Amino acid sequence: MKMLFRPKILLLVALSAAVPQALLAQTSAPALPAAPPTTGTMPLSLQQAVSYAVQNKSSLLATRLGEAAAAAKVGEIKSAGLPQVNVGANLVNNFKLQQSLVSFPISQTVLTQGDLAAAQGGQQQVLGTQQLAVPPQPFAFGLQYAGNTSASVSQLLFDGSYLIGLKAAKVYTELAKKQTQQAEIDVVEQVSKAYYSTLVARSRLALLARNVQRLDTVLFQTNETFKAGFAEKLDVDRLRVQRNNLVVEQQKAQRLTELSVGLLKFQMGLPQQQNIQLTDSLGAAVVDAGALRQRLGVANFNTGGGVNGLVDVPTAPTTPDSDNTAAQNRLDQQNALSGGQPIAARGALNYNNRIEFSTLETQQALAGLDLRNRQAGAYPRLVLTGAYGFTGSAKTASELFAFRGPESRNSAGFANQNWFGFGNVGLSLQVPVFDGFRRKYLVQQSRLQQQTIEKGFETLKQSIDLQDAQSRTTLINALDVLDNQQANLTLATDVARVTRIKFNAGVGSNLEVITAETDLRTAQTNYYGAIYDVLVAKVDRDKATGELFNQVKK
Repeated sequence: MKMLFRPKILLLVALSAAVPQALLAQTSAPALPAAPPTTGTMPLSLQQAVSYAVQNKSSLLATRLGEAAAAAKVGEIKSAGLPQVNVGANLVNNFKLQQSLVSFPISQTVLTQGDLAAAQGGQQQVLGTQQLAVPPQPFAFGLQYAGNTSASVSQLLFDGSYLIGLKAAKVYTELAKKQTQQAEIDVVEQVSKAYYSTLVARSRLALLARNVQRLDTVLFQTNETFKAGFAEKLDVDRLRVQRNNLVVEQQKAQRLTELSVGLLKFQMGLPQQQNIQLTDSLGAAVVDAGALRQRLGVANFNTGGGVNGLVDVPTAPTTPDSDNTAAQNRLDQQNALSGGQPIAARGALNYNNRIEFSTLETQQALAGLDLRNRQAGAYPRLVLTGAYGFTGSAKTASELFAFRGPESRNSAGFANQNWFGFGNVGLSLQVPVFDGFRRKYLVQQSRLQQQTIEKGFETLKQSIDLQDAQSRTTLINALDVLDNQQANLTLATDVARVTRIKFNAGVGSNLEVITAETDLRTAQTNYYGAIYDVLVAKVDRDKATGELFNQVKK
């Protein structure tokens, strides 16, 4: 017997919130209705629960911060192409000036006796010179205090890597947005399942309360019959035991319902102390099984081959060697490979509805731009530069800060300028010639990365096909089980009703009533478990086809 409200199931649902389900995410839909106010008891429909979670779930807020960081990174890339302006100033106290050895020739005029005699005879004579051997002498250049201030400007004129980086910036932003959409879809799935779980838990709890009331009525009537001498005490005791067990089951269901509500609040990012009131009904949440079967091509009990009647139900057993069995096996294999889809529906899955497929396309575009960026490393880089500033020096700090220009004169009328201007403009051209084959291997890595992503497309398509088949099969099975459990519940209800009538009329036993009531509660439990399985399978199906957000909005 399948128990829907076991703590283990709820624990698995809670753990699923902490695990990113990248292979099951899809594109985000338009904005949902505004979240309800959090004052007092919050009325909460499924749409409102999803809307609140999308706006307030802490994991989504962190993802959006990553999206904002990606936008800031794009701004950083773009800033490299804008003018770069720098202003600087410095002041230096050369308390010990650096000296340098300077070697320079020293010559002296030589007057010989012949030159003297010629001069005395009235002749003009050119005196000769003689070089003196003087060792290099130390000299200190500059003054103790020096300072300068300047402003420089550079403008990138051409850089192949920068131009490709601009193209990659937009793609990088799109990738961050798609990652946010993927996180939103995960939250929608978690909130939807938790909401349905709470709906089913509360409905079952209300049903248990009605069962206790009905059993109290039967117990009272049996006890009165016992007092009148028309029933045995054993009958009363059996009913008391059954009631005690039912009350314990009701208490367990109450605690698990509270746990379901807490799980829903957690998935929404809602404080646990906030009171909520679910406004959607379980009946409205249950999907139309007939419509789903028509759309999915589910086999039915009459034909066994789906709505198109691909094959009739065998009317007589066949041997394993018969042609009919071989044909049936081939058909079963084809249906299994196609996920049980009708022929007209096969191949209709749109991969672009899945966000991970779109994300992989974006990653492929980034890989291509990365390849072009590394190839562009062979292009020249041209930068326009310019600078203008002043430099000065003096023996004392006060003289340095006097800021005397070219028009300055001292008391004697001599120029005493101590600050001098300078300026330059130019072009800087860098042409990569040889980098030790570094760029070659970088390009090779990028190409291998591109090939890896291309292989990933095939793997992803196969994964999506498998998820489509799995979700389809799971939903079909859940619908079949729901129909079966609903039929069982109807039968069990009728059996319990007839048994009570017979017992009250004195033609039935108390043991039959207890057995019928036990079977009825089992059928009720299985029925609500089947409803939950259908709702969860429907969520998984919508997620596999990329329609979860749209389905939640309806």
